[in-house]
Amino acid sequence: MTDEIATLPRTIAELPFFASGRFPKPDLLGRCGTGPVVNVSGRELIERVREIGLGLQGLGLVPGDRVLLLAESRPEWLLADFAILASAAVTVPAYPTLSAEQAAFIARDSGASIAIVSTQQQLEKILSTASTLPALRHIIVSDPDHADAARRAASSIPIHLMNDVAEAGAKSIRDGWGVGRAFHDRAKQVQPNDLATIIYTSGTTGQPKGVMLSHANLIANIEGVAQVLEVTHEDVALSFLPLCHGFERLVSYVYMSNGVSMIFAESIDTIGRDIKVVRPTVMTGVPRVYEKLHARVQAKALEEGGVKTRVFRWASAVAMKRSLVLSAGRRESPWLALQSSIADRLVFSKIREGIGGRARLLVSGSAPLSAPLAQWFYGVGLRLMEGYGLTETSPVVAAPTLEEVRFGTVGRPLPNVHVKIAADGEILVQGPNVMLGYYNRPDETAAVMKDGWFHTGDIGELDADGYLKITDRKKDLLVTSGGKKIAPQPIEGALRDHPWIAEAILLGDRRNYLTALIVPELATLTTALGVERPKDLAAAAALMARPDVHAKFAEAVEGVNRHLAQFERIKKFHVLPRELTQAAGELTPTLKVKRRFVEAEFQREIEAMYSSPQIDR
Repeated sequence: MTDEIATLPRTIAELPFFASGRFPKPDLLGRCGTGPVVNVSGRELIERVREIGLGLQGLGLVPGDRVLLLAESRPEWLLADFAILASAAVTVPAYPTLSAEQAAFIARDSGASIAIVSTQQQLEKILSTASTLPALRHIIVSDPDHADAARRAASSIPIHLMNDVAEAGAKSIRDGWGVGRAFHDRAKQVQPNDLATIIYTSGTTGQPKGVMLSHANLIANIEGVAQVLEVTHEDVALSFLPLCHGFERLVSYVYMSNGVSMIFAESIDTIGRDIKVVRPTVMTGVPRVYEKLHARVQAKALEEGGVKTRVFRWASAVAMKRSLVLSAGRRESPWLALQSSIADRLVFSKIREGIGGRARLLVSGSAPLSAPLAQWFYGVGLRLMEGYGLTETSPVVAAPTLEEVRFGTVGRPLPNVHVKIAADGEILVQGPNVMLGYYNRPDETAAVMKDGWFHTGDIGELDADGYLKITDRKKDLLVTSGGKKIAPQPIEGALRDHPWIAEAILLGDRRNYLTALIVPELATLTTALGVERPKDLAAAAALMARPDVHAKFAEAVEGVNRHLAQFERIKKFHVLPRELTQAAGELTPTLKVKRRFVEAEFQREIEAMYSSPQIDR
């Protein structure tokens, strides 16, 4: 990896030229659909980036301009991003799930002069708020399937099709000798300390802030990650996380700098189909993705019943034992090796085949991963690694190597990142990956940047070997009316380890005892009960109210309580009749719970748990 790190470009503006020259493969990028994967070769990558970039410049894009990118993840997203950065401009990504008002806030706050949108739905968001966007000069629709909608739209702001913008760029290359070379020269003039992107935080606790990251921030993070997680041009990745989030975007840069074939799922709903087509060797996801995969495997085993269910449970127990031995660098005993061989033939190999059969590395980020879940995956032969980072740190702070797994930790800090723990337990970070600051918010920047250290707001600890463990969010700490401070995430994580529980929200701030809202894992629950999945909320609520069902959840809660101090124990709980969703505003686009929103939405249920007599558990 040393030679590859040494040859990395100085800026992200040069990355597409680097990738296309070093890895001229036919499938550098691709996207799944109903037919064969549609690929983009290394040569096509640079041609299309150059054409889009010159087309944007033809619309008046100048160095330093902000470009809003409001689109779903696909190769075109990366092509636009690279074209913007190679033009010395600044990419401002926004989640396509945002409301019109939220997208307008980001466009307005960043001062975006061009908005690139994917579909008619995204176009309408911008058009409905255009009067509040004084800096916006052009709108570009990238999806050709929505060309008619773009042509019909009435707007005082010029609307263009991306194909037409790219064709204008291609024409300038055909008509002007050396124009393509000049575009490359412009990209080379971008300096490492120039602003590359403004990424707005997902806003789980308030109005989003624009995190300013330079080219140097991003390149430093690529270098740090490359020294820990080795990926090569022989790898194939399936991508389904949003590129507008710092995690997957940095991952895409790592892939491109190492020649990994990056294939996009058609959508989040087609992952099950696409994973069998792509057969990835590497994959990134958020914990909820892996929790759902585990839940589906469990539900299927329970549904089969009889001997097959007993075999699955036995094999899962073997996986847990095996993972602890192998992750510690020890050899399996002859007896455990025999059990592992049988379990692999009967169970593990089928699970691996379900995700393509050749995955060697799975990475989880964006939220805490349950240690038992990571153990289970590791034991069945799927190396599930948990990293840690924040948008403000470009984003990766720590990640384990394949050889140094320690469940319950996020590995050691990257080689070029320094971490220390403050007196109150807060994780502080220093390194070339730390942001320039929050856009137009000097006071908020000063609040988190102190004495050269970025204050993450996360609580954690470093063990004797330098492994970092995240215990909670500083702002999420619950302080009971008795003055006891309680970290909710470890308790919520322990509850989620139960196969019937998809999510848990611990409550009790300024209260005299703790309660919990529990979201059921309906597929596993109904399979275990041998009943059909409820067709509506009323049926689901009736199912949750059944005494035998409530008793099972109470048993799960009690199982967690047994390992907690008295003041940490959950005294009451309420089971919700449905899963939390992005559409309802309860989850961020990276599937984190919007705690304040959920508490407000279910205030009646919460108050009922505190108005009735306390139950000792």
